[in-house]
Order: sequence, then structure tokens, then C-alpha cells
Amino acid sequence: MRPEGILFSKSHEWVLIEKDIATTGISDFAVKQLSDLVFVDLPEITDLLEQGQPYAEVESVKAVSDIYAPLSGEVIAINEDIGDNLDLIGKDPFGKGWFVKFRLSHPGEVENLLDSAGYDKVCVAAS
Repeated sequence: MRPEGILFSKSHEWVLIEKDIATTGISDFAVKQLSDLVFVDLPEITDLLEQGQPYAEVESVKAVSDIYAPLSGEVIAINEDIGDNLDLIGKDPFGKGWFVKFRLSHPGEVENLLDSAGYDKVCVAAS
């Protein structure tokens, strides 16, 4: 189930903002498209994210996929649990399967994101 207030990029990343801290990961739709995940490469704490630029990679049995920053900011936490348990991404992509937390540097960038209804339309078009 999606948390209230969650936003999405067209490239299937989600972001949940609490004050000036954002938590991000990949959507349930992206997880289904990638299927069997075998590896995730996350950034380091203090790395700078730039909206629309790759910040991580996910490898599945199908392919290696870049993960794009939904917003810009400085990484303040990484979810080390998913490295040892990739199933968390598939089982709980909006909860325990989060990738990084970061401090927003350009809050106005949220205007480029989609709400749940808008994102659902992107998913239907991609199916």
C-alpha cells in the first residue's frame, strides 16, 4: 500500500518528503518489471543527488537498471538492510525497501513529480 503524500517520477522512483528530508526508492511497478533482483549499488552518505540523474543501480536477472534521483539533495542515510535482503524491495517497496534518505536542496523541484493518480496513468501507458 502506498503511503499518503507519496510522489513519483516518470522513471518509476518514489519519494516521500517529511519537512526537508526525503526518502526514496523504486515503485512496486518497477519491482515487477525488473523481477528477480540480485544486486543493488547505493550511493555513499554525503553524496549529492541531482534530480533526474542516476544515483544507484539495481541488477536483476534480466538487466542492470539505473535508478534516478527524483529530487536533488545530500544523502544522509542509506538502507543497508536491502543489500543483504533484496526481497525487502519487492515485499515492501514503500516501507522497508527504501533506498536512501536525503536532505532536499531544491524543494521547488517537487513540481516535476507526479501524485499517485498521475503515476498510475504512466504505468498503464507503459504496460
